[in-house]
Amino acid sequence: MTTEQQLDAWIDAHFDEEVRFLQELVRVPTDTPPGNNAPHAERTAELLAAMGLNAEKHAVPADEVQAAGLQSITNLIVRRPYGPGKTIALNAHGDVVPPGEGWTHDPYGGEIAEGRMYGRATAVSKCDIASFTFAIRALESLNASLQGGVELHVTYDEEYGGEVGPDWLLRKGLTKPDLMIAAGFSYQVVVAHNGCLQLEVTVHGDMAHAAIPDSGTDALQGATHILNALYALNADYLQVSSSVEGITHPYLNVGQINGGTNTNVIPGKVVLRIDRRMIPEEDPTEVEASLRRTIERAAASFEPPRGGRELKVDVRRILLARAMKPLPGNQPLVQAIQKHGLAVFGENIPAVGTPLYTDVRLYVERGIPGVIYGAGPRTVRESNAKRADERLVLEDLRRATKVIARTLHDLLSRPA
Repeated sequence: MTTEQQLDAWIDAHFDEEVRFLQELVRVPTDTPPGNNAPHAERTAELLAAMGLNAEKHAVPADEVQAAGLQSITNLIVRRPYGPGKTIALNAHGDVVPPGEGWTHDPYGGEIAEGRMYGRATAVSKCDIASFTFAIRALESLNASLQGGVELHVTYDEEYGGEVGPDWLLRKGLTKPDLMIAAGFSYQVVVAHNGCLQLEVTVHGDMAHAAIPDSGTDALQGATHILNALYALNADYLQVSSSVEGITHPYLNVGQINGGTNTNVIPGKVVLRIDRRMIPEEDPTEVEASLRRTIERAAASFEPPRGGRELKVDVRRILLARAMKPLPGNQPLVQAIQKHGLAVFGENIPAVGTPLYTDVRLYVERGIPGVIYGAGPRTVRESNAKRADERLVLEDLRRATKVIARTLHDLLSRPA
């Protein structure tokens, strides 16, 4: 039996256990917001310890967590050193967006139907806590002589930008791997991704009684004026294209609007939150400056009621996630995943970019070559990630675990 066959056989023999492990991970909510994620880390560490994988618990100080807009975070590192050589980090995040409405399955049930597991984070990315864990266990079942080591990083701040997740671990010097694989999907290996700039725009008008609207300045009307100017930019962005396969063009979305005090009151303040996706070729500084100019010009052109107060607008950056650009050193990862992906899935695994942004950029920014690969479908839409009835095809979990285990063996069997 070849090494690859031995790894595959171990994963097949333990696949029911892997599925139960993922169900346990799904059943502990990690909605972010509010971001009370330390309990999930405790449960994950308990489950890992039962498999002989002891996790270091790195609790982020409460003031840093709260400054990031979250409630509690404990990041985990499982270190598995085998000898001198390269260390490969495997990173998956446990935080998730809230389930929202429209589910036909319990979002925290881990229910299985027709070969799929349903639940929030089954596809993004608690599935890869499972795939990475069982790939490590399969690798170690060989009792082979290996060089280097593996680290499993389970972090809890991807949805808010990673600053108190992987970024915190890297800044504190708690990890410094040579290569890394981040949670992803099974049918492509991602080598580049979009950046993301998020701005909070606070529009100040002048609150007034609804019976005499001209006595105030309607902040919501002002915000609508600004919104129209922002959304008009998307037509311009269609003319800007990326050279990276899998990435198309920049785009802008306003994902959250809050304001007003009551139905019978002219709103005096409205807050908008803008999400601007940036292709790898764009300069984030220029993108932010351009957005701020658009907002300022729109606010200046808004006409308040005669004698009314001019709009005042405050703009605050809440997130800057730089685009991931491929580092030359990622080729061993890409080649190994493509080779074993072809063998296990029976089809080519292209190296592409993605319009998403992920925590992998935080490693790449520090010169650590990384790629995105894991358990999941061809597209985000197929998995219903961040939508109702998020789901994972269990056969994708099985096969991705095999690809990762084989890849780790290839890379750690080579001379250091």
